[in-house]
Amino acid sequence: MAQDEHEMLALLRFELKFVEDGGYGRSPRTPWRPPYIFEDSPTCLNLGDPTRPHPCSECLLMKFVPQERQSESSPCRFIHLNEKGETVDYFYRCGTQLELEEALAGWLRGQITRIEQQLATSTRPWLEQRVEFSKLAET
Repeated sequence: MAQDEHEMLALLRFELKFVEDGGYGRSPRTPWRPPYIFEDSPTCLNLGDPTRPHPCSECLLMKFVPQERQSESSPCRFIHLNEKGETVDYFYRCGTQLELEEALAGWLRGQITRIEQQLATSTRPWLEQRVEFSKLAET
């Protein structure tokens, strides 16, 4: 489990940096449309490949997609970004790009903090055992 959490943490940190660095600005490849959140990110398994050879079920972000939305063609659009349940899809229809990116950054920070706290508490017993073993070795 810890390895999965470490992978997820790395992905979320990368995505946050991508957002903060303006990665979702207009693309010179597709200047006629705003970029798709997650889908136009380097974290997407199918980035730049319209044939989409990788099923979304292989993506780590599927952990955050509600079960009833996991069969959608772009399930990452249905990740709840805030306590109101607003999703990427909601912001596409009812919000601005700025509102979407702010909600996304807030969600990413929250998930990063949650996982860091989980990892800190899950490794603490291991560290305590290690200290106990080193005390035994001294005697």
